Amino acid sequence: MLLTPVTGARAASGAYNVELSPELNSAKDLCALVPCAEVFLGATSFSERIGQPPYVQAYGEPEAGKKKLLGYVMLSTDITDTPAYSGKPVVTLIGMDLTGHFVGVKVLKHSEPILLLGIPESALLNFNNQYIGKSVAEKIEVGQSRPDEGVLGVDAISGATVTVIAQNQVMMTSGTAVARQVGILAPTVREPARFVATGQRLSWEQLLKQGSVQRLLVKPEQVGLARGPEPFIELWFGDLNHPDVGTSLLGNNSWNNLRLQLKEGDSAFFVVRTAGIESFKGSGFVRGGIYDRIQVRQGADLFTFRDTDYLNLYGLEATGAPIFTESGIFVIRAKSFSAAHPWKLSFLGNRVDAATGTRSFTSFSSDYWLAPELLQGGRPVIVEPDAPWVQVWKSRAVGIAFFALLLIAVTVVYAFRETLTRRSTHKNKWPVNAFKYSAWALSIVFVGFGVMAQPSITQVLTWLHALLFNWTWSLFLSDPFLFLFWIFIILTVFLFGRGLFCGWLCPFGSLSEAIYKVGRSIGLKRFQGQLPRVWHDRLKWLKYFIFFGLLTVSMFSMGLAEILSEVEPFKTTFLVGITNRAWPYGLFVAAILGLSLFIERPYCKYICPLGAALAMPSTFRWFGLKRKQDCNSCKACAVGCGAQAIDADGRIDHRECLHCLDCMVLYTDVKGCPPLAKERKRRERDGLEITPIGRDGYFIPIHLVTADVSSQISSTAAKGPDPRMPTDPVARPYKAQAGGLKSLWLELVDHLWPWTAAGWKSQRALQIAGFSLALAATLAWALAATGRLSSSAIIGWWIGWSVYEVLIRLSGRRYVKDGPWWQGHYRYASIMDMLSYVGFKNLLIGAALFLALKALGLLVA
Repeated sequence: MLLTPVTGARAASGAYNVELSPELNSAKDLCALVPCAEVFLGATSFSERIGQPPYVQAYGEPEAGKKKLLGYVMLSTDITDTPAYSGKPVVTLIGMDLTGHFVGVKVLKHSEPILLLGIPESALLNFNNQYIGKSVAEKIEVGQSRPDEGVLGVDAISGATVTVIAQNQVMMTSGTAVARQVGILAPTVREPARFVATGQRLSWEQLLKQGSVQRLLVKPEQVGLARGPEPFIELWFGDLNHPDVGTSLLGNNSWNNLRLQLKEGDSAFFVVRTAGIESFKGSGFVRGGIYDRIQVRQGADLFTFRDTDYLNLYGLEATGAPIFTESGIFVIRAKSFSAAHPWKLSFLGNRVDAATGTRSFTSFSSDYWLAPELLQGGRPVIVEPDAPWVQVWKSRAVGIAFFALLLIAVTVVYAFRETLTRRSTHKNKWPVNAFKYSAWALSIVFVGFGVMAQPSITQVLTWLHALLFNWTWSLFLSDPFLFLFWIFIILTVFLFGRGLFCGWLCPFGSLSEAIYKVGRSIGLKRFQGQLPRVWHDRLKWLKYFIFFGLLTVSMFSMGLAEILSEVEPFKTTFLVGITNRAWPYGLFVAAILGLSLFIERPYCKYICPLGAALAMPSTFRWFGLKRKQDCNSCKACAVGCGAQAIDADGRIDHRECLHCLDCMVLYTDVKGCPPLAKERKRRERDGLEITPIGRDGYFIPIHLVTADVSSQISSTAAKGPDPRMPTDPVARPYKAQAGGLKSLWLELVDHLWPWTAAGWKSQRALQIAGFSLALAATLAWALAATGRLSSSAIIGWWIGWSVYEVLIRLSGRRYVKDGPWWQGHYRYASIMDMLSYVGFKNLLIGAALFLALKALGLLVA
C-alpha cells in the first residue's frame, strides 16, 4: 500500500512519482540534490559520496580547525531495491549517528498505485518516527515486541501492512550496510568460493546452458524511446574466478595473466556489449574515473567501480562467442564478496516519459549464480528474508483462516437458501435471518472494523490498470483479506449476482442495513419508507454514472480518481475513523448513516460505484431467485422488496437485488403468498389434500396431470409476461439444428460480428459508421503491435468502439444470453443489458490482446 512523504510540511501526495534528478544515483555530491539536512538536524555540511555501497558523512561546526563528524546520510536505492506495494522501491533518505541510531527519515519518491484504503498523513509520520532513536544493532520487526527473542516491535499502519514491512526492510538493510562499512557493526562475512575444476574447455553455448554466462537486455521502449529493431543495450556477463569458466572465456594465458593482477580477496567478472546504442561504460569514467552505468549487488552489499577496478578485455576464446562492440573486465576489491553466492549485475539508466518528458532513474538487473556442480559441496544455503506479502500472510495466519471460513460458511449457507426459505414464513423469517444477521454482525465488527477488509472501487480501478499496464501478483497478494474477499466476490457475482456480497458481507452495507433495523425497533417505523418508484428508477442510475466517471478519470489521472473516490465513505468509516479526518468527510458519513434510519440502504441503491461495477457482470449470473407465472400480477413481493428490485411485471433486476431472500420466503409460504393462499383455501374448502410446494412454486398436483398445475395459475397471470426471465425470451438466434462445433462457431461469430442484415436495412448509416470505426480500432491494435501507438491510445479507441458496438447491436442483435453460458436461453436486451454485455466482453478481449502484445514485447506502456 501507499507510503507517502513523512515530513510534516509536505502533502501526502507530494512524493508520488515526483521527478528526481537523473543524476541522483551517480552524482558525487548527493546532498546538492536532496535535503540531507532534513534527516540530520544540526549538521552544517556534508561530504561527497564515499564507500561501497555509497553514503555521505555529516559534519557539525568545525572544532580546532577540523570538521566534526556527526554521522552518516544514505540513499536507500544506493543500497537496496526492496520493492514496496507497487513493485518499485520507495526512495528514502536516512540519517544515522556515529553509534548507529537513526536520527531522521524522509521519503523522496514512491510509485505506489492508488490506495486500496485511505491512510492519514499522521499515521505515516508516526510510523517512520518510530525509528528515530532506535539502533541498527537491534532486531526490529513490524508487530509486537518479543523481549525473550530480542525482537523490538514497531507498530504497523492499519491497511498498509505490506508497505511498512517493505519500509522496515529498507531501513534495516540500508542502516546495517553503512554501519558495517564504518565499523559500527561487524562487516559481512561470506564463505569464499571453493571451486571444482575439471580442466574442461566449454563452448559459448555450453556456458550459456550451464548458466555461467548471463544476458542483460534493455529495449528502447523500456527507457522511453521509440521501439526499433536495435536494443537500447544488450550485455553478456559472467564470472572469471572459476578456472574452467575463466579459461573457457579467456584462454589459459589470458586467464593466468588476470590471476597475477588480482590481489587476495579480489574477484573478477567480464562484461561485453553485443548490440545497442548505449555504452555500459558511460562518460563518468572520463570525468572522474567512475563507471556510473553498472553496479554489482550481493545481498545488502553494493559494489561500484572506478578506473582502477577496470581491465581491458581484448577477446573471448570460447567457441561460438558473439562479436562485441564494447568490453571490459571489472574487479570487485572487497572480501565481503563471494563468487559462491548469488549476485546481480545492474545497468543504470534514465527513462524518459514520452508524454511529459520527465526523466526518472531506472535500474535493470540480471541475476547470476554459479552452477552447483562448479562449487565444492554445491551452492551454499542462502536464507533470504521473505517477501513483504509472505510475511503478512504468515503473521496473520489465524485471522486469515477465520476469514476464509467465514466466506466458505456464507457461501454454503446461501447455496442451501431454498432449504432455509422453505422453513421460514413471512411472519417468522428467523431460519434465514439468523444466518443473515450473523453475517452482518461479523461483517461489521470483524471484517470492517477488525481486519479493515472493506472492498472499494479503487481496487477495481487498480486491478484494471494493473491488468492493462503492469500486472504483479504481489500487488494483490499483499492484503490477504482483500485478496480472498475478491476471489469470493468474483465467483459469487457470476454464480448469484452482486447480492450475496452487497447484501450479506459488505461491511458498510451491513452497517447501513443494521441501522435501518435498529430504527424500526426503536419506534421509527412510521417514519421509514421508500422513495417513490419513479424517483427510484431515476436515481438508481446515478451509481453507474459515478462508476463510469471514476473509470474515465483514472485513465488520465489515478491521483484524481483516488480523490474523487472519496464518494465512498468506507475510508472514513472503517480505516481512518471519523475523528481522524476533516469534518466534511465525517459529515458525509453521518449524513448517509443518518438517512439509513429512514430509507433502507440509500447509499447502496443510489451512490455506490462499487455496487455499480459489480452489478454489470451480475447481468450474466448463472442462478437467479425463483419466480412463478403469478408473480406478474401479484405485488406481494414487490411491496416488501427493500431494494425495490422487482418491477411491475414481477421480474427481478439482479443488478439491483441485494438477496434479502424475503421474496424466496413468500415463494413457498402457503399463507403469505397470495396465489398459494388462494389455492390452499380452495383445497381446504373442497376437502382436498394439501400437497407440498414444488420447485415451480405451486402445490404439487394431487393427480399428476398438467392441467392440475395450470389450474393454479390465474387467468390474468397466464396472459401476462413470464417473470422468470428478466426480459422477454428471444428465440435462439442460430439455426436450431446447429450443434457441436458448428454451434460454437456460430456463437463466436455472434460475439465478434455485431452487424446484421436487418440492422443494415434499418440503420444503414449507423452500420457503415460502426464498420469504419471497427476498421480504425483494428488498425489501432496493429499500430500498437508495431510500437507506433501507446496503450493509452488503444484504450481510447477500444472504449470508443465499444460504445458504438452497443448502438449497432441495439439496432440489429438486441439480445443477450441468460444463465449458464452453455445453455441456449436468450432474452431481449435492455440498454443496460447491452452496455453490460459489450463492456464486459470487450474488456476480456482487450485484456487478452494487451497481455498477448506485452508477452511478445510489442506494446508501448
